[in-house]
Amino acid sequence: MFAAMEGEIIEWDQGWDYIRNSIKKLKRIAEGLREPSLSGGEYMKLYATINDMCTQNSPHNYSQQLYEKYRETFEEYISWTVLPCIREKRDECRMLWELLKRWSTHKVMDRRMYRFFSCVDRWYKPPCSLPRLNEVARVCFQDLVYREDASVRNAVFSLIRRVREGEEIDKALLKNVVDILVEIGMGKMDAYEEDLEAHILTDTGEYYLCRGSRWILEDSYTEYIMKVEECLKRERDRVSQYLHSSSKQKLVEKVQHELFGALENLLVKQQLTAELTSLLQQVEDAARNLASSEGAGMPEQLLVRKLIKLHEKYMVYVNGCSKNYHHFHMALSEDLEVVLNEAISGGLAWLREGQVNDILGTDRLDQKVPQGFEAVANLFKEHDTAEVTTLVQQAEKAASNRASNETGMQEQLFIRYIIKLHDKYLAYINDCSRNHFLFCKALNEAFEVFCNKAVSGSSVAELIVAFCDNILQKGGSENLSGDQGIEEMLEKVVRILLPYISDKDLFVAFYRKRLAHRLLFDRSANMNHEMSFLSMLKQEWGGHFTSKMEGMVTDLTLAQENKKSFEEYLCSNPNLNHGMDLTVTVLKTGFWTSFKSFDLNLPTEMVKCIEAFKGFYETRTKYRRLTWIYSLGTCYVNGQFKPKDIELLVSTYQAALLLLFNNAERLSYSEILTQLNLPQDDLVRILHSMSCANYKILVKEPNTTTISPNDSFAFNSNFTDKRRRIKIPLPPVNDARKEVIGDVDKDRRYATDAAIVRIMKTQKVLGYQQLVMECVEQLRHMFKPDIKAIKKRIEDLITRDYLKREEENKNIFRYVA
Repeated sequence: MFAAMEGEIIEWDQGWDYIRNSIKKLKRIAEGLREPSLSGGEYMKLYATINDMCTQNSPHNYSQQLYEKYRETFEEYISWTVLPCIREKRDECRMLWELLKRWSTHKVMDRRMYRFFSCVDRWYKPPCSLPRLNEVARVCFQDLVYREDASVRNAVFSLIRRVREGEEIDKALLKNVVDILVEIGMGKMDAYEEDLEAHILTDTGEYYLCRGSRWILEDSYTEYIMKVEECLKRERDRVSQYLHSSSKQKLVEKVQHELFGALENLLVKQQLTAELTSLLQQVEDAARNLASSEGAGMPEQLLVRKLIKLHEKYMVYVNGCSKNYHHFHMALSEDLEVVLNEAISGGLAWLREGQVNDILGTDRLDQKVPQGFEAVANLFKEHDTAEVTTLVQQAEKAASNRASNETGMQEQLFIRYIIKLHDKYLAYINDCSRNHFLFCKALNEAFEVFCNKAVSGSSVAELIVAFCDNILQKGGSENLSGDQGIEEMLEKVVRILLPYISDKDLFVAFYRKRLAHRLLFDRSANMNHEMSFLSMLKQEWGGHFTSKMEGMVTDLTLAQENKKSFEEYLCSNPNLNHGMDLTVTVLKTGFWTSFKSFDLNLPTEMVKCIEAFKGFYETRTKYRRLTWIYSLGTCYVNGQFKPKDIELLVSTYQAALLLLFNNAERLSYSEILTQLNLPQDDLVRILHSMSCANYKILVKEPNTTTISPNDSFAFNSNFTDKRRRIKIPLPPVNDARKEVIGDVDKDRRYATDAAIVRIMKTQKVLGYQQLVMECVEQLRHMFKPDIKAIKKRIEDLITRDYLKREEENKNIFRYVA
C-alpha cells in the first residue's frame, strides 16, 4: 500500500498508482460485485493523498492532472462499461431499462468519486470551456450516451411512434428516461431541449407531414378536421405521460403547423394553379398577337412581370393569413417551377444564341421569385454540362481518328476550348446575373464533374499537364503572343482548371515528369516562365506540392556552376585531358523522380571521362556518392562513313554500342549483350533503333524488321544522309504512363498509412466509420480517397501490429503503442 511520510513529495506515478487502484475498487463496489467496502482509514488515506498532490509546490502540483484523470475515468467507464451494456440490448424497452440501471449506478459512482476528489475543485479552476469537477460525471454521461450514441434517442423515438400507432408501451419507463436529461441539467432545461426535445419535435413534424399529405388526398374536409382534432388531443395527453410539461405547447404547435398547413396548402394551391394556368394562356395569346396593344412587349418579359405580381399577391396571403406556413412556400415553389419550365422551354436555344439577358437580366426575378432563378440556374448547369460533354466527345473522336487523314480536335485544342467555355459562362455570371451564388454553384458543379473524369483514356489532369508542357517547351505548337500571352494562359490554367482537380497528386506526378524532361534535355523555352508557373501553383495548392519541383530548378542552376568549375579544373590539370567534351548534371535524389538505369560496361573513352569528373567532384565534397544514370545521357559521335562523315546525336547506350564496332567488324547479339551488360529488352530497343528504323547505321543479318538472339550486326560504312548531323531516336517506352500512375498509387498507400496511424495515435480508440471519415478529411487536399483502399490499408496495418480490433466489437480499433 502507498504511504507518504510527512513533508515528503508525492511523485505523480507513485500517487496516481495508489489512487487508480482505489478507483478500481470503487468501480467494482458500484457495479455490485463482491468487494469489501473501503475502511475509514482507507477513506482518509485516499483523500489525504489527493489533497497533498493538489497542494504541493510546482512542479509537483498535480491538481490539473488529477482533474483530467477524473474526467478520463468517467469517459472510460462510460465508453467501456456503460455503452456496451446498453448497445447489446436489441429491444428498445430492454435498452432503456438498462439505461435507467446504468444511470443509477453512475450517480452512485459520481457521489463516491467526488467525495475524495472534492479538494481538486478547490485548488484547480478549469477553463470556461470545461465543466467544474462536480459537473464532470453528468456532462460525460450526457455527451457520450445521449449525444454521440444515437441508439438511445432512436429507441425513445421508436417508442413514441409506436404509441402514435396505437400500441401499448411502458409509459413510466419512457417518462423516467426523459427525466434523466432533466436531472442532468441540474435545474436548467438546455440538455433536455437540445438532446431530446428538438429531435422529438423534428420527428413529430416529419410524422404528421407524411400523415397529413396522405389524409388530405384520401378523406373529405370533415373527416380530415376530425382526424386533426383527435391527433391534437392525443398529443396533449402524451406530453403529460412521458414528456416534460414545457414541451406541451411546442408539440401542439408543431402538429397544428403540419396538419392545418397541409389543408390550407391544398386550398391555396388549387386557386394558385388556376391563376397560373390563366396567366400562361394570356402569355401564349400575347405571343400570337404581338401587334396588339396588350402584347406590345416581348412575351417573356410579359410573363416575368405578371409572375412577379402574382407571386407578391400570394406572398401577402402567406405572410399575413397563413402564419407563413412552409406548405404555402412549397405550393408557390412547385407551381411556379412548372410555369417557369414551360416558359423557358426554349431557354437552351437562347443560351446557344447568346441571348442570355433575356433569362438572367431581370433583377426582380431574383428578388421576388427566387424559385425562378433556381430553375434558370439548373438550366444554366444543364447547358454547361451539355457543351462540355460535346467537347469531350469531339476529343475522343479525334483520338480515335488520329491515324486517318480526318482532322479532329487534338488534346491541346480541347483544353483551350474548355478554358474559353469557362470564360464565356463566367462572363455570363458576372455581367448578367450579378455573380449570383446559384449560377456560380452551377458552373462549379458542371466543371468539377468534367475535370475528374477520363477523356479518350487519359485523365484531364494528364491533358492539362500536356497542354502546359506544350506551352513551356521549345518549339511548342501553342501560338501565344509573347511572354504576356504565355503568362496569361498559364494563369488561366491555374485559376480556372486546377481548382476543380481532386487528384492533385496525379497532376503533380505527371507535371514533375514533364518538367524533368524539359530541364534535363534543355527543352524549356524560358526558365522565368517555369518559375512563374511553379509560383502560381504554389499559391493555389501550397508549398508541399511544389517544393521538389522548385528543387529541380535549383539543381539545374547549380549544375551550370559545376560545369564552369569542371572546365576550370580540366584547364588546371592538362594531364587529365581525355580528348572528349563532357558535361555532367549533378542532381539531388530527393527532388527528382526515379530513373531507370543499369551498370553499363562503358567503353574505355567514356571511362576516362567519368574518372576525371570523379576526381573533380571529390575536391568539392567527400560526403556524397555519385550514381551515374546513363539512360538520360546524350552523346555526339562522329561517324566516318565512306560517302562523308556525319555527326550522330545518340543516347549513351547507343554510343556505347557504336563504339564496340571500332574494334570489331561484326558482332553477334550475344557478344553485344555480354560486352554492354544491358537487359535484353533495352538492348533490343537500341539495336532496333540502329538497324531497323529510318537510320540504318548497322547492317543486320538476317535482314528482318525484328531483333532476335540469332542476329549478327556489322557497321554500315556505306550509310549516308543529306544532313551533316542527325538524331537517332530510341523507340518510346510504352509503360511510362503506367510507371507514373504506379508511383502515385504507391505514394497514396504510404500517405493513407501515415494518416491512419496519425489519427489513431491521437484518438487511441476509434470506430471504423469515424476512422474512415477522419482519413478522408486528412487526405482530400491531396487526392480523392477510395473507401475500399482505406479499408485495405487498415487491414494491412492490423497485420503489421499498428492497430488491433477490440474483442467485443470488431468495428472498434485501438492503437498499438
